[in-house]
Amino acid sequence: MNSIPSSDTPLKQRLLSLDVMRGLIMILLAAESCMLYAALDDVTAGDSFVGAIVKQFFHHPWHGLRFWDLVQPSFMLMAGSALYISWHGKSKKGISWESNFKHILVRCFRLFLFGVGLHCVYAGKLVWELWNVLTQLSVTTLIAYLIIRRSGLWQLVFSVGLLLLTEMAYRLVQVPNFDQPFTEHHNFGAFMDRILMGKTNSDGWVAINFIPTAAHTIWGVVAGKLLISPATNGEKIQRLLVGGAIALVAGYALDIGGITPIIKRISTSSFVLVSGGWVLLLMALLFWINDVKKYFRYAWIFTVVGMNAIFIYLFFETVGMQWVNGAVAIFVVGFLRFTNLSDEVMTLMSASVTLAAEWYLCYWLYQKKLFFKL
Repeated sequence: MNSIPSSDTPLKQRLLSLDVMRGLIMILLAAESCMLYAALDDVTAGDSFVGAIVKQFFHHPWHGLRFWDLVQPSFMLMAGSALYISWHGKSKKGISWESNFKHILVRCFRLFLFGVGLHCVYAGKLVWELWNVLTQLSVTTLIAYLIIRRSGLWQLVFSVGLLLLTEMAYRLVQVPNFDQPFTEHHNFGAFMDRILMGKTNSDGWVAINFIPTAAHTIWGVVAGKLLISPATNGEKIQRLLVGGAIALVAGYALDIGGITPIIKRISTSSFVLVSGGWVLLLMALLFWINDVKKYFRYAWIFTVVGMNAIFIYLFFETVGMQWVNGAVAIFVVGFLRFTNLSDEVMTLMSASVTLAAEWYLCYWLYQKKLFFKL
């Protein structure tokens, strides 16, 4: 970390940008679980400009794209890069693909169980639901690892094939009441949910999103392969930017041309392309900032969270939402009752304190060198 290579020398060390990206994603998700965005939405309800910005931290209701719709693709793509870098390092130590595959299978199984278990926590009872991001990631990781030894071009072609498969499934499978490709609750994804779970999601999410979003994890593998390759840092950034631009142009062309609308909740091919394009641009930016220019003075704010990503995600989705949010509110709102602050502002401050407490938990674990992995 102390030696600063020039922008034209190959990178030979751990990618700080991936740790920062992972931590940034987790902090954003933690803020949502603390109800910070909901509190901001209440506070800014009368301000159309600021309110419009705050709305970017909520999923688009259907056809369209908001900033918050990029969080899961970022996580999927970053996970793909980490997957390749981890496997590459193990292969250099003589660990075979077959031997490591057993570890990947166990990890994916645990991700799947945690994903299903979280829905039980949400519902307060045993349920069989497959919409959680961990459930999706368990499948996309497995798909990406199965083709991890292939060339980058082969992997890209395969990922495009997954998008074409999704397009054909939504357009060609004609089932009564589920024959409207891009209509909420009446599409192929909703039909598959009926088969897999006997129900559909009230918000329009579908379980088979793992098929098109596997492209994100595969693109992450390709990006990871690029970032640790002998190419110069300038070439790496250029390729990430070009890849992101191509994906953006293709995705927006499908949407604007009226071919395939951008819909996050069913992960249409246009959504996968556009969201993946933006994430590749973000990855290029963070790589330039952290790994090339070495601007890492404040990187620790994110890395302490990123080092325990799965732990903090499970924590704020369970203990956090079930107990910590309310417990912190008792004291924060209780003390603020002596002020003239509105209920909306007190709720906002409570959410902020909760987020700070969860960040500090990660910082404490980092200081104690306690890292939880699946």
